[in-house]
Amino acid sequence: MSILVIAEHDNAALKASTLNTVAAAQKIGGEIHVLVAGSACAAVAAAAGKIAGVAKIRLADAAHYADQTAENVAALVVANSAGYSHILAPATGAGKNMLPRVAALLDVAQISEITAVESADTFVRPTYAGNAMATVKSSDVVKVITVRTTGFDAAASEGGSAPVEALAAAADTDLAKVTGREIAKSARPELAAAKVIVSGGRGMGSGEKYHELLEPLADKLNAALGASRAAVDAGFVPNDYQVGQTGKIVAPQLYFAIGISGAIQHLAGMKDSKVIVAINKDPDAPIFQVADYGLVADLFQAVPELVAELG
Repeated sequence: MSILVIAEHDNAALKASTLNTVAAAQKIGGEIHVLVAGSACAAVAAAAGKIAGVAKIRLADAAHYADQTAENVAALVVANSAGYSHILAPATGAGKNMLPRVAALLDVAQISEITAVESADTFVRPTYAGNAMATVKSSDVVKVITVRTTGFDAAASEGGSAPVEALAAAADTDLAKVTGREIAKSARPELAAAKVIVSGGRGMGSGEKYHELLEPLADKLNAALGASRAAVDAGFVPNDYQVGQTGKIVAPQLYFAIGISGAIQHLAGMKDSKVIVAINKDPDAPIFQVADYGLVADLFQAVPELVAELG
């Protein structure tokens, strides 16, 4: 049984989500190959080869993979799918865009966002915004799976010595082109990978108050900043701050939910956090049902006091 993991990267460095996906593949069992598709991405292939438990790196280096469009990568995966019992990708924006195309072209069902592996053909995934967990058994010849990265501890990034095999590029589908990228740069940790997250909700009142109150707290904790959908919809912060079912799924060591009521949409994205601290003036707010520590207080008074206590 061989498993193909599709690496996520920016042509310069391997993204952490790949390590979580390899960990899921290890739970399934079998020989693990990692596909690196990109342009001038030999360094990524070398890094992937060091991942513990990986047997082979398959490198497709061509100009039309520079932007890793879903159409081109899916065509490459399908062309090289023979012999694989499982094809895995992280359940990130890139994985969710590309892998359904692979499943459709292979005429199999996709199993989305698994959080646990029970056997080689049986997996656990959330449904109803995470309020229920479904156990799914697949009889497809090849299982096409996206992996919720928060469900698996990352595989070791060192210790492996997998050989790199050059893979012939598939033809350019020419179905989509990237015309530009606008990359948000921040000195703070990346939201999806941060160990500490400070999130604000509609209760912050305004974007000015969000930044005035939460940035000093995040600075003290070296934390990423997040937000509920309500705060994003209100224009307090950009879309890439959003934590929730339609935002980023996170599971940090410590999560602050400040002025967040705890709608199902938001809980689906953060309830796997190791420790949850909630500050809200409403004692009946749903967020307190999942919080490890809850403070019923006016956030405009409590947050500055907390920052002062942290020195």
